[in-house]
Amino acid sequence: MKLGISNFSRGLAATVIAGVIGLSAPSAALAETTIRLGHVLADTHSWNKASVDFAKDVAEKTEGRVKIEIYPSGQLGTEKEVIEGMQIGTIQGGLIGSGSFQFVEPKFGVIEMPYAWTSREQAFAALDGKLGTTLADLLRPKGIEVLAWWENGFRNITNNKHPIVKPADLAGIKIRVTPDKVRLATFEALGAQPAPLAFGELYSALQQGVFDAQENPLSIIDASSFYEVQKYVSMTGHIWGAACLTVSSTTWAQISPEDQAIVKEAAVKWGNVQRQMVADNEVALIEKLKSKGMQFNEVDKAAFVEALKPIWESEKDVFGPELLEVMDSYRK
Repeated sequence: MKLGISNFSRGLAATVIAGVIGLSAPSAALAETTIRLGHVLADTHSWNKASVDFAKDVAEKTEGRVKIEIYPSGQLGTEKEVIEGMQIGTIQGGLIGSGSFQFVEPKFGVIEMPYAWTSREQAFAALDGKLGTTLADLLRPKGIEVLAWWENGFRNITNNKHPIVKPADLAGIKIRVTPDKVRLATFEALGAQPAPLAFGELYSALQQGVFDAQENPLSIIDASSFYEVQKYVSMTGHIWGAACLTVSSTTWAQISPEDQAIVKEAAVKWGNVQRQMVADNEVALIEKLKSKGMQFNEVDKAAFVEALKPIWESEKDVFGPELLEVMDSYRK
C-alpha cells in the first residue's frame, strides 16, 4: 500500500512539473521588451509626433512584444546622457541629433559639416545609402544600433543684436552651439564667440542674456518658443542635420529577428513621414514666426561658404579619405 501511494505521488508530481514547464514556454515567447525612447524636443515637434505613431505601429505589429514609451523634452536627460545611457543599457532608445554622437564616434561629424548638402534630398540619398550604412556600422561596436535616419533640418541663426548678412556681422556675438567639435569650429571660423550648452537650458540662457544668439532649424525655433526671446532670423542654412533613431545594443539583442525587422521597417516608414512634416511646414513656419515678431533676412551665402572652407581642411584627417569619398559620391 505504501509503495502504491509513493508511486502515485511521484506520478502526480511529474504531471504537475510537466504542466508548469508546458505553461512557461508560451510565457517566454510572449515576453515584452520595453524601450524607453528619449529626445530633447517639445511634444509639439515633428520628432515627437512621428515617434508616438512609430511606437503605436510597433506595438500593433509585434502584438505587444515590443513596447516603446516616448519621453520628450529631455525627460531622460541631455542627448549626451541618453547616448551614454544606451551604451551601458540604462536607457533603451533615443532620437538624437547626428552631431551629438561625435564624442562617441568622431566620424559622425561628417554629416553636419558646413554647407555639406545643397538639398535635403541629397542628404537623404546619402544616409539612406552607403554613407548611412557606413556610419551605422561604426556606431554598432559602441553599443548603439541605428534604426533609421530622420531629419533635424537646415540650421539658421537667430539673435537679438542685428540681422546677420555676412560673416563679419557675427563678430562679438555670443552664440550657443551644440557641444560638438565641428559646430564650435564652425562659429569660431565665422568670428563669433561660440560656447556649448545643453538644449534644455537654452531658452532661459537667451532670456537672461547669457547668449545673444543660437542656431537651429525653424521647426525647433518655433516648437521651443525662441520667438519670445529672439528677434532676428538670418537664413544661413549653414548646416543640415539628421536625427538618428537609435536603440541600445543590449536592448536590441533581446528582440527576436522577426520583431527586429518589424521595428526597423516602422522606423524607416515613420522617418519618411517625419521628413515630409518638415518639408510641409517650412513656408508656414516662416509666416508664423513673422507673426510672432521675428524679422527674417537672406544672407551672402557665398561669403559664408568661403569663410568655412578651412573647416573641411582641418577635419579631413578625422573623417579619412574613404568616408569622404563615400560622402562626395552623393554630393556630385
